[in-house]
Amino acid sequence: MGFRRRRRLYSLPISPLVLFGVVLIVLCSSFVNGNSNSTQIPITPINHDLYHTRGALLEEIESLVHRHPSKLSMETFSTQNKGYHAETTVVTYCRNKKDCDDRSKLKILLSFGQHGRELITTELALRILSILSEEEFLSSAYPLNLNNTLDRLVIKIVPMENVNGRKLVEAGDLCERRNGRGVDLNRNWSVDWGKKEKDYDPYEENPGSAPFSEPETQIMRKICASFEPHVWVNVHSGMEALFMPYDHKNTTPEGLPSQRMRLMLEKLNRFQLNDRCLVGSGGGSVGYLAHGTATDYMYDIARVPMSFTFEIYGDSTASSRDCFKMFNPTDITTFNRVLNDWSAAFFTLFSLGGVQMKELHPNATASGFEKWVSIDDYLNGYLMERKSRYGKKMEVLELGMQEIRTYFRLFLLSSVLLMFMFCSRISKSGRQIVSAMSL
Repeated sequence: MGFRRRRRLYSLPISPLVLFGVVLIVLCSSFVNGNSNSTQIPITPINHDLYHTRGALLEEIESLVHRHPSKLSMETFSTQNKGYHAETTVVTYCRNKKDCDDRSKLKILLSFGQHGRELITTELALRILSILSEEEFLSSAYPLNLNNTLDRLVIKIVPMENVNGRKLVEAGDLCERRNGRGVDLNRNWSVDWGKKEKDYDPYEENPGSAPFSEPETQIMRKICASFEPHVWVNVHSGMEALFMPYDHKNTTPEGLPSQRMRLMLEKLNRFQLNDRCLVGSGGGSVGYLAHGTATDYMYDIARVPMSFTFEIYGDSTASSRDCFKMFNPTDITTFNRVLNDWSAAFFTLFSLGGVQMKELHPNATASGFEKWVSIDDYLNGYLMERKSRYGKKMEVLELGMQEIRTYFRLFLLSSVLLMFMFCSRISKSGRQIVSAMSL
């Protein structure tokens, strides 16, 4: 869900006299010691020996795709809204391109860099692509046989969802998590959009003017609609955690599928991540509720059977102002450990995902897993493309939940009233006819 910086607030019953004394002592100390001794929290800069710039990272990914055209392909999507323009690069992995449209394959959609300040996530995207192309390999500490697994997968990777936000970070705003016009992309989706908790932070969590107001989330929604993934992972940093729905409430979905999702996360945590991670719903584990998140949308609206948020690193000792250190490893040892551990975790997920889908959908056929949308989903507001029975694509207009529900209820109420009036008139007419006949 994207770890939010916690503001440290203290509320102690202090009398005005004591407060005046404290201020006087601080002022005297500053006068005696001079301004040179005033303490400032050190801000850790980006370590360019470890981290690519946004341009260098995307160029390296493009070169990787060109070196392996039989396995990798790349597309760039762009759109704009009210003068604000965004571009998103998507890399597709399919071991045999002739079989990419095989509906029996497990389809996985991964998004990295949704928050600009989380540079380590985009480095993990590059590492996973390098392993998929066989230019790099998993550490010998993680002996996984991937040949059979990779033959059954189609993977779409968004290596840097929030390019405009990343530009701001590289320009010096190291705490920026929002996009280029100040909207948190992980609050701009339609499930429970716009709700504000008591600890709502208007700077960190600006949800935008409406669900999907931002070009970046519009692009991601269309990618999901056309790809129809079976697995979704939104990759963040700020802590170490393996989250499943929900973010907007402190519960997980009910039923066997939810239990299997949790068991899969517990296996990843135990065997690949040394039990370092929190496991459970984002809303029930992280300490605050998040509304309008991508993962809740993927699970509730897009009907992605396995929807997750992974938090891959966090430094709890860092000051809330020292954002680069809080969200990213700053030394090469930790940097490599994070990439090695989480690469292995993802490839284990790829292996477990196929097994889980077979258990969850034992009667699934090669036609794929049909996505049905309920009236509640429709009223929640979304733009989904689905194939009609004639093979054409239909587009459902995005409609606001509140307005449509209001009109729908008014329609039902007026229909009931009209029916009541009609029945009353018939009943009255019937009584008049009976009276006339009795005379």
